[in-house]
Amino acid sequence: MKKLFLLILFVGLGTQLIAQHRYQSDFTKEELTQRRNRILDYIGDNAVAVLQSAGGIPGFSVFRQSNNFYYLTGLETAHAYVLMNGKNRFTTIYLPHRDEGMEKSQGKVLSAEDEEIVKQLTGADRVRGYEFLSTDLVGSGLIKTPYPKVYTDFSPAEIGNDSRDELLHGQARVAADPWDGAPSREARFIEKLHERFPQFEVIDLSPVLDSMRLIKSAKEIELIREATRIAGLGIMEAMRSTKPGVYEYQLDAAARYIFLLQGARGDAYASIIGGGTNAYYGHYFHKTDVLKDGDLVLMDYAPDYRYYTSDVTRIWPVNGKFNAEQKELYNFIIAYRDALFKYIKPGVTSNEVLDGAAADMKEYLKGKKFVKPAHLKAVQEGILFRGHFQHPVGMAVHDVGRVGGVKLQPGMVFTIDPMIWIHEERLYVRIEDVALVTDTGVENLSAFVPTKLEDVEAMIKEKGLTEIRPVVELK
Repeated sequence: MKKLFLLILFVGLGTQLIAQHRYQSDFTKEELTQRRNRILDYIGDNAVAVLQSAGGIPGFSVFRQSNNFYYLTGLETAHAYVLMNGKNRFTTIYLPHRDEGMEKSQGKVLSAEDEEIVKQLTGADRVRGYEFLSTDLVGSGLIKTPYPKVYTDFSPAEIGNDSRDELLHGQARVAADPWDGAPSREARFIEKLHERFPQFEVIDLSPVLDSMRLIKSAKEIELIREATRIAGLGIMEAMRSTKPGVYEYQLDAAARYIFLLQGARGDAYASIIGGGTNAYYGHYFHKTDVLKDGDLVLMDYAPDYRYYTSDVTRIWPVNGKFNAEQKELYNFIIAYRDALFKYIKPGVTSNEVLDGAAADMKEYLKGKKFVKPAHLKAVQEGILFRGHFQHPVGMAVHDVGRVGGVKLQPGMVFTIDPMIWIHEERLYVRIEDVALVTDTGVENLSAFVPTKLEDVEAMIKEKGLTEIRPVVELK
């Protein structure tokens, strides 16, 4: 009876934790278990897989879990580990012990002492303190077998507004610095596995995790759809707030307010907001310049919403009215976007999509005139450019997995990003939408964000946050 009472108590506490938002409620323990089972199927019965969570955050920063650890456990505890044993298909989660001082300051954090609650929430078979990880690796039943294998994630952990491509570039810059050169956290973990357990062959788990994350579940699609809705609402508010004399950073403020108002944790990446020639820099983050009459302003921004994001870009006139030159370029970009979406469906490749759209755009240009020869040259070169079909989107803005050169499958989410450069004028024109491959074709998740000329111009005329709450100058 005592054990039954304790079990009921633990289940009640677990329900209370969910109700208090101490643990994610988007993914069931069944879905998390299914993901881990796919890992076990992949590694076979003569291997284990072990992943480390994100480390602790110093100071007053808010902790955010690494994407892969969250994907497999849903846990937001720092310095945690998950061990999946292929021999007995047994999953153990290792957590730090309760820090009562931290909980008094920050609220409840799941720890090793919450075994029954964590098992109920994650579907794991066992929960222990992280000091048991070493002994459990030795006791895995594989240490004496020929060539036992331990799989772990070699790729840099995505945390917050990080994407793997940028993290790898950052690691390369650190390695090149003779006064730094510190190894990554992943490299140190791999080194410790080699040192402490030389019997194991250490193998990269990243490829299977990447392939799993590439195809989104129904719940993941729901979260990306909501992240896209919030991204669009933020960009639309920035449109309303645009007029000559407004600063780039003020558009950031308007959009970010909408993000937070709609329940986002923050931004998924630093907003790209460039007026005039600032947009020429693909990742212009400074946002310090004033918007000028006659220029276009480009905005690329999305929220971090429950560990998922989006990637939406729009470009519009600062003064609210496209001039003749801007209309020609803008209409070309919109037509290219529509042509690309026309060819997306299961079973085709990105090359087939690009080839079909390029043929359509060659027809589109027949008989078209441009005010400037440089603009005609730019759009002709744009037809030859192969980067309009872009990157996966999911837990990271540049998500893991591959969509280029492979057959598209339902559940893939990626960006379509038609773009042109007019180098003589240092002008860059593009829009970006989020494509979801469905069973029968494709859905543009960001189609509701205005792109028609008249719709964009009408939205800019509406009163925005920068007018409702203008900057108050101190005197």
